[in-house]
Amino acid sequence: MAEPAAQPSRSQAPWSRFLRPSGRPPAPSNPLPGTQASCGRGERGWGEPGAGGGGGFCCWDLKPWVSPPPTRGRRPHMCSRRVRIMPRAPCWPWTWVICSTHLKGEGCRTVPLAGHVGFDSLPDQLVNKSVSEGFCFNILCVGETGLGKSTLMDTLFNTKFEGEPATHTQPGVQLRSNTYDLQESNVGLKLTIVSTVGFGDQINKEDSYKPIVEFIDAQFEAYLQEELKIRRVLHTYHDSRIHACLYFIAPTGHSLKSLDLVTMKKLDSKVNIIPIIAKSDAISKSELTKFKIKITSELVSNGVQIYQFPTDDESVAEINGTMNAHLPFAVIGSTEELKIGNKMMKARQYPWGTVQVENEAHCDFVKLREMLIRVNMEDLREQTHSRHYELYRRCKLEEMGFKDTDPDSKPFSLQETYEAKRNEFLGELQKKEEEMRQMFVQRVKEKEAELKEAEKELHEKFDRLKKLHQDEKKKLEDKKKSLDDEVNAFKQRKTAAELLQSQGSQAGGSQTLKRDKEKKNFF
Repeated sequence: MAEPAAQPSRSQAPWSRFLRPSGRPPAPSNPLPGTQASCGRGERGWGEPGAGGGGGFCCWDLKPWVSPPPTRGRRPHMCSRRVRIMPRAPCWPWTWVICSTHLKGEGCRTVPLAGHVGFDSLPDQLVNKSVSEGFCFNILCVGETGLGKSTLMDTLFNTKFEGEPATHTQPGVQLRSNTYDLQESNVGLKLTIVSTVGFGDQINKEDSYKPIVEFIDAQFEAYLQEELKIRRVLHTYHDSRIHACLYFIAPTGHSLKSLDLVTMKKLDSKVNIIPIIAKSDAISKSELTKFKIKITSELVSNGVQIYQFPTDDESVAEINGTMNAHLPFAVIGSTEELKIGNKMMKARQYPWGTVQVENEAHCDFVKLREMLIRVNMEDLREQTHSRHYELYRRCKLEEMGFKDTDPDSKPFSLQETYEAKRNEFLGELQKKEEEMRQMFVQRVKEKEAELKEAEKELHEKFDRLKKLHQDEKKKLEDKKKSLDDEVNAFKQRKTAAELLQSQGSQAGGSQTLKRDKEKKNFF
């Protein structure tokens, strides 16, 4: 084999302008397939998908190819992955990967368009697709019986939802879910309202929060199982995860109950909690202001994380920041319409006056409707998926043994995790099978010993009974023999007695005849 040609110096290479002063090419962000890379620590990897050459090297050196290089190379070119690859030059045993990001010092470059292309219609396409598919929103109403949960829902969505009034005689907390299809203009909404029936009606309220937590986790679990299916239909799957939790606080005017604090503390990591003061017309304005301050301080001191309206979007930052200061909202619900002035308005009629539901001077119902439905409904849905569901998913997968990195902080693929978990499961299964086999053998031996012992006892009992039978039989035979002897002796005595009796009767008869003859001769 002919020796390879002499290698030119780095300064003579046509791509020497891409080198750093140290003679090393810039660090790539992602080597391409068919390339070889190595860092200054001696690590090497190939630019194949999932083969260990996927970037992350600190500094790059020239490393020879394992296989002989081709005789012809190509000029450097820009690939679609924003990585400049340096193919092998003639008789050059090196391959370099150069990232265009490091060449420019920034991300991808901006290229002006010569005319209209049309991808500016993507937002319109997305809106049309979303409107055609419709939306879903799920609300959980938590609060004691009689605080007006159903009435507030009817008032919020300006309709009459079907539902039976709850009683105070429930043995435990039950969650009642109802789904409705609503249509406003050309937008469809599948609304699910979940209410807690019997919450706070029991004498022992220690475990009142558990059914609520279990219900929320069940919805997360159902969505996770749908995600893990081989054939997923998430675009048609009815998402039942709770997007907002309206927590109804009784208008006591003093402080939160222990049940409220415990329940909200258990729910704050699983759902977006929006606390509201129900039937706020039961206390005065001054008491209501103090009550709000008291509730806020107690929530902060007990570490309860309630939902904060987002302020990162400039379009809603001001209104959301203002509304965050009004939490918890003091609301009133009513489905009755009264004529006030020249308008029909939702209100509650009292002997002392009228309370208007949509009058912001009377209650915070309008604020709640604006924040919950008209401004932050999509953020509530997004927070549910990106924060609460991701937390549940991460914890669940970690319990199953899935991790992102191995103990050495290296990427851990799903296949490796599956194989490791499968091997672990098979090992545990074999261990359990061995334990069960040993336990079975031990139980068989114990059963055999018990059977042998029982058989021995049966043999001993049989021998005892046999010996007892023989003794009884011998006694009976002896007694029979003695009885036979007695019978024979009795028969002999009877025969002798009969013989004596017959002899005596014969002698008496002869004497009688003799006397009769003597009498005849005398006469």
